[in-house]
Amino acid sequence: MKLHTLRPAEGSRRAPKRKGRGTATGQGKTAGRGQDGQKSRSGGGVRPGFEGGQMPLARRVPKRGFSNARFKKEYAIVNVDALNVFEDGTEVTPELLLEMKIVSKPKAGIKILGNGELEKQLTVKANKISKSAEEKILSKGGKTEVI
Repeated sequence: MKLHTLRPAEGSRRAPKRKGRGTATGQGKTAGRGQDGQKSRSGGGVRPGFEGGQMPLARRVPKRGFSNARFKKEYAIVNVDALNVFEDGTEVTPELLLEMKIVSKPKAGIKILGNGELEKQLTVKANKISKSAEEKILSKGGKTEVI
């Protein structure tokens, strides 16, 4: 088989309609555009969103207010049960979490949440730590530090 011998499967391709080639074709004279009107003219038609002169929806709808959503900080979340992989007395830092692949991207920082149980005594350094996570870390004799 060679590239120049490749052909589409029989019946899978249809010849394009040949418009404007006489009345016998069924697509002659107006070539499927109809008799009159803006859409029948060459270069005719209206832009997207045009509503025939009526005030378009995009301009009718009020545009007010301000959203802070685009300035929102998204943190990489780590639950306390994920910290059980470390040895007792380890200092858990964002760099260590990245290295151990517990977090794939640091995003705006690391946030420790209190889901699950902690069985190790650790020193945890993170950008944010929830109250429940802090209680669990401190109850095991560990320390927390917000960077």
